[in-house]
Amino acid sequence: MFRSRADVVFWVVLVAVFLAGLGATYVVKNEYYFTALYGILQAMLMAVAWNILGGFTGYVNFGSAGFFALGAYTVVFLDKALGLPLPLLIVAAALVCGLLGLGVGYLSLRLKGVYFAIATLATAIVLETLITNWRYVGGGRGAYLVAPAEVPFLFSSYVDMLFVVMLALTLGAVAISRYLNASRLGRGLAAIRDDEGAAECAGVPTLRLKLISTTLMGALMGVAGAPYPFFVTFIDPASAFNLFVAVNAIAMPMIGGTAHWLGPVIGAILVGGTQEVVTVTVKAEYSVLVVGIMLVLFITLAPQGIVGLAQKYLRRRK
Repeated sequence: MFRSRADVVFWVVLVAVFLAGLGATYVVKNEYYFTALYGILQAMLMAVAWNILGGFTGYVNFGSAGFFALGAYTVVFLDKALGLPLPLLIVAAALVCGLLGLGVGYLSLRLKGVYFAIATLATAIVLETLITNWRYVGGGRGAYLVAPAEVPFLFSSYVDMLFVVMLALTLGAVAISRYLNASRLGRGLAAIRDDEGAAECAGVPTLRLKLISTTLMGALMGVAGAPYPFFVTFIDPASAFNLFVAVNAIAMPMIGGTAHWLGPVIGAILVGGTQEVVTVTVKAEYSVLVVGIMLVLFITLAPQGIVGLAQKYLRRRK
């Protein structure tokens, strides 16, 4: 696990962040802060998941909202049918969405560029149509999920517990992304992103690596969506398949930097934090405008994102 000093520092920071978040639930009694942080963490987890396929592999995915919503509705179905505890529901959502990612990847990864992006968007539309017509999970009217009356003794409210759960899931996704970025598998994905034809000629098993990438992306998207129904207590197709969810998942890695595991983290903190400030101080509808302006500015002035700018600056210093 610890191959270098940087690994030790990374895991120390990860544990420290988790303990700080857990400790905050005992000190801060205003649930608004945990609600806002939950939203930022959820967006960060989705950004990390999107970046595994869109950033590391170079296959832009417009179907993020579909995988997220499928994870949420998997939880709705299993909670209604079996009443499983939250940890098992999260695992089930990861499995279902991972299998969907594998299937979609097998069918569509032979497409490239805009054609692949359209295929993933079509997948989300098909899923939304199916969910809208599935009455057992609420259909177009939506469904209510009642949070348990009792929460684990460590927490004072269910919101606090869900915040800590999302924090743990997000930190786990960041750890997976960092390991993947530095691994042999990550180097193979980078080769596909840079020049897939050359990678195939060099003996890189491109199809296998791309399938791993889509499966992992789908599983992490499902994990991001799993706690969502309990957090909002009411879910319907319009909110779960919201296009803004997919836009955030794309914008955050592109602003932070898609070629490095740290990019989605920085982008989520910057964009998510700005959105929360705008929502509270100005108007919620303007948060979409903020993302659009930031995305245009970074694509125009800094296509490699914040991490790319930092790396460029360090190279010049050297």
